[in-house]
Amino acid sequence: MPFLSSITLRRLALIASLLPLPALLSGQSAHGSATITAQDIAQRIRIISDDSMMGRDTPSRGLDLTAQFVAQEFKKAGLKPAGEGGTWYQRYRIQRRQLDLSASKLVLQAGANRTEAPFSSSVRHVTGQLPEQPVAARVVLLGGRATEEQVLGLPCRDRVVVVVLEHATAVSQTANLVLRRLYERSPTALLWASMDAPAEFASRLPKKAPERLVIGIPNERPAVLELPEAALAGLLAAAGRTAAELRSSQEQVFQEIPDATVTFDLKDVVLSADSAPNTIGMLVGSDPVLKNQYVMFSAHMDHLGILRGQPDSIANGADDNASGTTGVITLARAFGSAAKRPRRSLLFMTVSGEEKGLWGSRYFLDHPTVPVDSIVADLNTDMIGRNWRDTIAVIGKENSDLGTTLARVAAAHPELHMTPVPDQWPSELLFYRSDHYNFAREGVPILFFFNGLHEDYHKVTDSADKIDAEKESRIVKLVYYVGEAVANTTARPQWNPESYRHIVQGER
Repeated sequence: MPFLSSITLRRLALIASLLPLPALLSGQSAHGSATITAQDIAQRIRIISDDSMMGRDTPSRGLDLTAQFVAQEFKKAGLKPAGEGGTWYQRYRIQRRQLDLSASKLVLQAGANRTEAPFSSSVRHVTGQLPEQPVAARVVLLGGRATEEQVLGLPCRDRVVVVVLEHATAVSQTANLVLRRLYERSPTALLWASMDAPAEFASRLPKKAPERLVIGIPNERPAVLELPEAALAGLLAAAGRTAAELRSSQEQVFQEIPDATVTFDLKDVVLSADSAPNTIGMLVGSDPVLKNQYVMFSAHMDHLGILRGQPDSIANGADDNASGTTGVITLARAFGSAAKRPRRSLLFMTVSGEEKGLWGSRYFLDHPTVPVDSIVADLNTDMIGRNWRDTIAVIGKENSDLGTTLARVAAAHPELHMTPVPDQWPSELLFYRSDHYNFAREGVPILFFFNGLHEDYHKVTDSADKIDAEKESRIVKLVYYVGEAVANTTARPQWNPESYRHIVQGER
């Protein structure tokens, strides 16, 4: 599909924002759930996933237009702005940068032993965010016969982990799983010891660093760096080890490297600067005390933008996640139309940057517009418009008594014909892949409503005509009833102790 001119884009966005919805709320309803219709849901999804939104990349003009549409809908629902400075929005900075390889290096120091590893010859940036400042984290060593199960119990959070594993001529599946589990343990960085000969390693280094995005939130994706053995020799010596010994060990080795520090000495060129929005609205509760506590309804409004090299290049993201964004808007309109407000206040938030690494929700939790400890629950919706007719996966329901509330509510509403089931795809690690996860890490109990991946996931074929709006309307009603129950119950939702230790405290 050809690109649209800026004038055409503005006209289409204006038309989209003014399209009449078939069942716009004209007054109060005895119960807000009665206003949730498949017709309204289908119309909103068509607007959000329209070509005029250009795939809602973070950042982009189309994403800003989507945020404005959500704000208009929140205003129609009778919400109050709950962003920053009395607005509907919260914005965070995004810079596009490029590393100057010849002027950037990693400095590894253990006692008096100091090694400089230039990015031009001795460091390969595999993934993750590079710390902008020197790292003062403790440095630990993992080697020997490490396994996925053993790694799950290791204290890696806020540490630099030096990884020396045997993997022959190619990285084995076991080594890959170990790295993946280490990555999930929130280290500051992973330093992976390459087995390549120096010349072969150097041949794999880029001549020019790729562009990367640096955002106004703490590093959430730890840097994974590959280094030749020689660059790590000083750190290994401080631990009383050699690479050969570690690679041949039949036991797992995990130990602290004494008096060790790692410094990222980076020289960046800023190529561009931008920002991206979250849209936030509030419905104030009716109870004079409980109105100072909040039930959050969240979804991400961003998608992938333009996928080059295809006849139809706009990734409209109807299911991912116009469906969830529509769910939040529809819930806001439903609660705003109800004759009686719930006791607790309600927050409705659509975030950006989820596809890039849960950016918007992370920024909100680092810069909350209400105290985080006053948020009693987050009900997150992501991809709720397709797949099974009468089943919805609710990930995380086993982690708190929100699962009990969900079961009770579902049983009380058999007319919905909607059965909540647990995570059906544990190997996909979906608990960590949507915005509820940032709330959970901060101690907020969550439920993640998700209808599963499909053949159009992250493709331009994820289009509005494939959405089952009738089914989504029943899911949104279920979320409504759960939110209503949580908002009206005096006691706050409670974590299961084991889940709290694992998810919030980072223990096993």
